[in-house]
Amino acid sequence: MLGDVTQTTGTVTDVSPGRPRRPRVHRAWIVAAVTFVTIIGGAAFNSLPGLLIDPLHTEFGWSRGEIGLAASIDMALYGLTAPFAAALMDRFGIRRVVVVALSAIAAGALASVWMTASWQLMLYWGLLVGLGTGSMAMSFSATVTNRWFTARRGLVTGILTAAGASGQLVFLPLCAWIVDHHGWRPASVTVALAALAVVPLVWLLMRDHPADLGLAPYGGEHTEKPAPAKGAAARTVRVLFDAARTGPFWLLAGSFAICGASTNGLIRTHFVPSAHDHGMAITAAASLLAVIGVFDIIGTVFSGWLTDRYDARRLLAVYYALRGVSLLFLPMLMAPAVHPPMILFIVFYGLDWVATVPPTMALCRERYGEDSAIVFGWVLASHQVGAALVAFLGGVARDVFGSYDVVWYASGALCAMAALMVLAVRRQREAGQVGLEKAA
Repeated sequence: MLGDVTQTTGTVTDVSPGRPRRPRVHRAWIVAAVTFVTIIGGAAFNSLPGLLIDPLHTEFGWSRGEIGLAASIDMALYGLTAPFAAALMDRFGIRRVVVVALSAIAAGALASVWMTASWQLMLYWGLLVGLGTGSMAMSFSATVTNRWFTARRGLVTGILTAAGASGQLVFLPLCAWIVDHHGWRPASVTVALAALAVVPLVWLLMRDHPADLGLAPYGGEHTEKPAPAKGAAARTVRVLFDAARTGPFWLLAGSFAICGASTNGLIRTHFVPSAHDHGMAITAAASLLAVIGVFDIIGTVFSGWLTDRYDARRLLAVYYALRGVSLLFLPMLMAPAVHPPMILFIVFYGLDWVATVPPTMALCRERYGEDSAIVFGWVLASHQVGAALVAFLGGVARDVFGSYDVVWYASGALCAMAALMVLAVRRQREAGQVGLEKAA
């Protein structure tokens, strides 16, 4: 006999006779690590749209509005697919859904190499890649966190959310260099290969539930694996209707839509072409976005740590308010060369980029319990709808006004509105508690 294995809260301990008690890494952390790498592989495509606006405009003559529309379709489907993907993971398992999603991303990125018309761009970038990335959206992180962790959920949420930024950090400079030296097609192939490379890792190491291995969630008690949930689409829609009857859902969805508008839709899509308008080299602008990815990792993990300790509503209000102020200064910082004030903006924006995710996810868990991953999927859908609108309207504004300045100012004002909305979530909760006390 090699000895018995005893489970404690969140730790598997070797109690073999004659050996010292030595904790081993809980399998939940291995699953989280696989999830982190998977999100990096799936997020590689997010590095491309901002880099390819000018090359596609030059080669095909497509307007920036047309190219922005393709990016907006991708972002909208990314969000709208997320809640259904969370339900599909309950029905068919995390591993199967993620493998199909990675394959869709690779297919869309590869097919775009042979496109000759703008409708093909919308089909490959918009439909295929949008469905693939949406199936691996933040609801994927929420599902893994909810199933595998009871303790340290805020921290794990922050780490997994930072995976998208890590993908940006890895692929933005690489893709920018490839586009600059070899054209946009090899960059698209690189993204496809990155998605495919993660598939074996997911299939071999990902597991759907701790009970599959006879384990308890990290920091929790052992529970039986629930039966596959049938009617995934019906459940997803039902959860939406139930959540839509509550005020907090609309406040969270509205504020998160502004979050998406001011990050993915605005900075990720239009920062590089805007900087290029001011004479900055594409590789330099892309490197600045990569720096955002560095500090995004720090900011998101730290935000997860804060979410475990402080009021999520106040954290969100601070994040949105500071983001709005920084955007108002951005037009004054644009220049052909990178100066210290621009670096300061990039560092700050990186810290704030998706720091909103851990507290938003925590509020969904707090209010919607077992359905929180699906509810967060719908909240994320609003995030991507906001991103899609600004990705499209930002390109239109550039075509009409010849500058992105109006877009920066409008986004700053929207962030101020988001700060007020998340504070209203707290006021509404307190009002509800007072009402319950009076009723009692």
